[in-house]
Amino acid sequence: MTNEYLADRHSQPVQSDPNQEKNPVNNLGITQDGLKLALDLKESYQSKQPLMVPDGHNKLLMPEHLLNIDIDLQSLEDPLPLAMVATRDPDSPMSVAAAVRMSAVAKRTPLISEVFTMLGETSKHPVVKQCVGLVTESAFNPKIIGKVHSNAKQFVALSRKRYTEALKENLRQLIDGNLDPRTFVGEFFELSEAGNLRVDIRKRLILGLLTSDTIRPSIKFLFLENLERLPAAIRLEIIN
Repeated sequence: MTNEYLADRHSQPVQSDPNQEKNPVNNLGITQDGLKLALDLKESYQSKQPLMVPDGHNKLLMPEHLLNIDIDLQSLEDPLPLAMVATRDPDSPMSVAAAVRMSAVAKRTPLISEVFTMLGETSKHPVVKQCVGLVTESAFNPKIIGKVHSNAKQFVALSRKRYTEALKENLRQLIDGNLDPRTFVGEFFELSEAGNLRVDIRKRLILGLLTSDTIRPSIKFLFLENLERLPAAIRLEIIN
């Protein structure tokens, strides 16, 4: 699911124009805000907290945010937090999206180029390794970066589709009595998180399950036990 989505397609080169006036870049190619955010992201991963869009009013960070060059992600534009996501995120769509975003500025300084190259060695996701390999082997050619960016979008969309199909199949197995309720609930959260399902879709799915006459009360209780795994905004809407 990687090779055909990260090579030999046509797109425009990716350009990056981060706002550096309030957060100046030093000689190493990094910023103070970026360094602080990278450390904050490290703590979020260690505590298994969802990542949020900077100043996004409790809005979950999605791969599409990282792949949209028209969105100003503020301090998340810095190479260090992008590298943190690319290496630490357990889900390949988020990791490759961060790596692609970083590739546009990876040639800024020798240090940033080296950090980007190391992503291919430290990431556990083959798709990230391939992304880094294609970009570095091309000597950071903007056209190659553009192709990788375009195909990363398709990779994210395909990944989300497959996770959604897996959720539907699990629900069928549960209703047919072929899947243990606790396993279903655990995999529901794992698949919805790994698939980076949009907040509105995740909320609609959970509310649908909680209000369904087909789902047994014991299963609904298992969902309520796991509500802490959801972002605060979704928890409040479900409770209210």
